[in-house]
Amino acid sequence: MNIDKELEAIFDDPLLKMSEEEERLFDIPQDMRRAIAKKKADYVAQRKLCENFEAYKPLFDKVHQELKVGKRSLVKINKTATLAPGRYYYVSGQMLLLEKIGELRKSSNFLPDARTRCIYENGTESDILLQTLRKSVVGDGYAISELQEETDSQFFNNSDIASDDKVTGYIYVLSSLSDNPDIKTEKNLYKIGFTTDNVEDRIANAEKEPTYLMAPVKIVASYKVVNMNSQKFEDLVHQLLKPVQFQVSVFDNEGVEHQPQEWFVVPLQVVDVIIQKIMDGSIVRYTYNPQLECLEKRVVKSKSTFDTSGLKVLTLNIKKALFDDIMKGEKKIVYRELKQTTLNKYTYLDESDGKRYLRRYDALRLFVGYNKDSESALVQVKDITYNEGVVEYHLGLMLERI
Repeated sequence: MNIDKELEAIFDDPLLKMSEEEERLFDIPQDMRRAIAKKKADYVAQRKLCENFEAYKPLFDKVHQELKVGKRSLVKINKTATLAPGRYYYVSGQMLLLEKIGELRKSSNFLPDARTRCIYENGTESDILLQTLRKSVVGDGYAISELQEETDSQFFNNSDIASDDKVTGYIYVLSSLSDNPDIKTEKNLYKIGFTTDNVEDRIANAEKEPTYLMAPVKIVASYKVVNMNSQKFEDLVHQLLKPVQFQVSVFDNEGVEHQPQEWFVVPLQVVDVIIQKIMDGSIVRYTYNPQLECLEKRVVKSKSTFDTSGLKVLTLNIKKALFDDIMKGEKKIVYRELKQTTLNKYTYLDESDGKRYLRRYDALRLFVGYNKDSESALVQVKDITYNEGVVEYHLGLMLERI
């Protein structure tokens, strides 16, 4: 059998032939062709080897160390955030340095965009677009905070204690000397606790107490503290380190099973930072990131403190670029087009004469985008005018920025 002839006979079958009209069914309209062509990227950023990476490697090592000791922290950013050259970021678990930003231009969504030079800690670099990088950081990453100076130790010596301070006890950090393989092989396993007694006295019978894993322990650190509530301390530690709480069962001398709660798998350097931040009260602004083994700063939006009683305030959502221009004083007017859906928001109908007038407002509350945690500002309205279907809000003083 001749396969070529058989196939030729099949494809020559009249049933498979299409008329011109039928062929046109498979044509792509010109407007769709233009849309597809527009969406095709003319250039896609590619990772390549960073030839001078030896100059950057010590910088990455230093930032990692600063994260471990609390001089830096991870920060979640929102979708309107601006990235800055010279700053470090985490994307998909990998640190990068935004080394520089090229010439800015407006992107399709009117945000400033440019090619960048990003150096990655694995020794590669990329010229990824700024807005693409920003989306990656927002969606699957973190910004790394600027370097903070080491704060003074918050642990107290006897000479530091004022007459009205109350010595309430000791914070202690212990490691286990257990022979249990599940415990002995666990790296970075520590018990963090609080006692009103002397730490040495407290652990004297550790091998008989389930809370110490029924084994001797070693004191790694001990700090005298003042004005500290033991229950508050334990609640803070347990809440912060719950994701890395060590899960183990031990049996006391009576054969009763226990599951101690105060042992955590966390690097000692991080433990020290956590205790310092508990002592100075700043720990409430942080969470612990187990994957990267460092603290992550909570982004808590400030609340408005401006008294708007008696003021008529119009709330508007605007784009980041316009918001920044207003903050810099470069834009003095906010425009709003009158539509059927917004007619009653910007105007009102006077029943006495049947005419429509502009609503008067004393201030605008401007929000960047629609994210609840986005930047906002309260700006005075000096005047409101109307021009060919557009309402114009003439801005005055900046009353508040959040």
